[in-house]
Amino acid sequence: MKNRISTYALAAALFAATPAAAAPVEFDQASIGELKAAMESGALTAEKLTQLCLDRIKAYDRAGPKLHAVITLNPKALETARQLDAERKAGKVRGPLHGIPVVLKDNIDTFDMQTTGGSVLLEGSIPPDDAALVKKLRDGGAIILAKVNLGEFANGSQSSMGGQSLNPHDLTRTPAGSSGGTGVAIAAGYAPLGIGTDTGGSIRGPSNVNGIVGLKPTHGLISRDGIIPLALSLDTGGPMARSVYDIAVSLGVMTGLDSADAATKKSQGKFEKDYTKFLDANALKGARIGVARDFLGADPDVDFIFEASLKAMQKAGATLVDVRYPKWFLDSNRTATYTLFPPEFEAQLGDYLKTLKPGFPRSLDEMIEKSYTYTSMGEDGKGPNPVRWRAFVERDKANGNMKDPGYLALVNYYMPMTKALTEGIIAKDKLDAIVYPTSSNRPEQIAGSASTPMPTGRSVGSPTSIANLSGSPDLIVPAGFTTDDLPVSISFFGPNFSEPKLIALGYAFEQLTKAMRRPVHTPALAGATIDVPGSRPAAAN
Repeated sequence: MKNRISTYALAAALFAATPAAAAPVEFDQASIGELKAAMESGALTAEKLTQLCLDRIKAYDRAGPKLHAVITLNPKALETARQLDAERKAGKVRGPLHGIPVVLKDNIDTFDMQTTGGSVLLEGSIPPDDAALVKKLRDGGAIILAKVNLGEFANGSQSSMGGQSLNPHDLTRTPAGSSGGTGVAIAAGYAPLGIGTDTGGSIRGPSNVNGIVGLKPTHGLISRDGIIPLALSLDTGGPMARSVYDIAVSLGVMTGLDSADAATKKSQGKFEKDYTKFLDANALKGARIGVARDFLGADPDVDFIFEASLKAMQKAGATLVDVRYPKWFLDSNRTATYTLFPPEFEAQLGDYLKTLKPGFPRSLDEMIEKSYTYTSMGEDGKGPNPVRWRAFVERDKANGNMKDPGYLALVNYYMPMTKALTEGIIAKDKLDAIVYPTSSNRPEQIAGSASTPMPTGRSVGSPTSIANLSGSPDLIVPAGFTTDDLPVSISFFGPNFSEPKLIALGYAFEQLTKAMRRPVHTPALAGATIDVPGSRPAAAN
């Protein structure tokens, strides 16, 4: 009997030690974890992965649906990938992003590629060095694949460098702004990871309408050094990807103190270098979730998906608590945001422009003068952007400066009040997070396009600027689709530096609902599968 038990135990141990058979996975649907596993097994190289990404860009960005998400491709991406493959073969792996291609919003500095802010006014500008977060990504083994389109100078949804990007789920609908190019690129499978920036919702809007995951981190968690500023009181960079795991694995690579960005001092003792340890499929069990119903009533499909999401969380063991923001606050927060950033934009943009090489504008006034010299379309969609350029004068120059009492009142009183209000609501009901529909409406039509009209429900305010005014993190997770197949997302909002809790809750919700879908206009390319050890079967189109 003893020998039989030993034999069974040995057989079980051998079976457990046998690697699971590899399964083919369409690479544009694979997580960074799956790509990493495929590289570790030898089934995938960084060079092959980079080429697969370039193939999708070739198929869909200026051909096929012509999404116009990319402004500049990195001509050395494949060369860098080969170098990283050689390092892996030699036993050197820099980190969890080793060999992973990344796209950057084109307001983030790169020493070897132009950084334009989406503006022909800065076309050809090569910054003196990498942005702090880009240096961390490169040091961690990531491959900078491309610089992508944005609302010009991180405002709006189109640019004079890249024109109008298109939503791969519906080419007549907006990809949102200002990180629209990043949202499109991730949804279309151009890269596993993208970096956007957020001042009033610019990571979260594009994540929502393109049906991907995005994180607006706590202000100060990631250095803004080397990011063209819109308003440093509100600005932050952050990751955009196809899963909460990918957000978690990339976030830790970018955190840390930076003497070049004083805001990062707030993160001392609070940042993590590995957020994947907080992924918990059971995190909703016992969680107390605040439900912000102030942002419902504009679109019945969005409302239905939000309510279905709540039921899913409740079924998983969460306790739901309705919360309400004061009406006076809802009536004022968006106005506060758009009153605050114009004075900062003029001053802080000027500081950035002074770091550039000769031949480029040195101030907003010089930008305005240069804008008058562009009167016709150039190659590849480049041309005037009158809406944004007119705002230089009518908004950015017309809203005072950083010494005005109105501006100082917003910075010194309204922003701290917003933080106190939101954290007070969370503390009062002992909440783990507050959830709300990221947008109360489905994506809007691009001007001039013909599509199904949006529902016209009651007018509700936008909740996204609350996180910027309070400095709080906000995690966006896909929640479902409308009757016309447009993505809808749910937001997990928490107090400053609560990323671990939000990642846990968002991951649990994602695993429960799995509400992500490949866009109809960017189908799988033939042969673009990879073998992932012990993984799931390839996704259906």
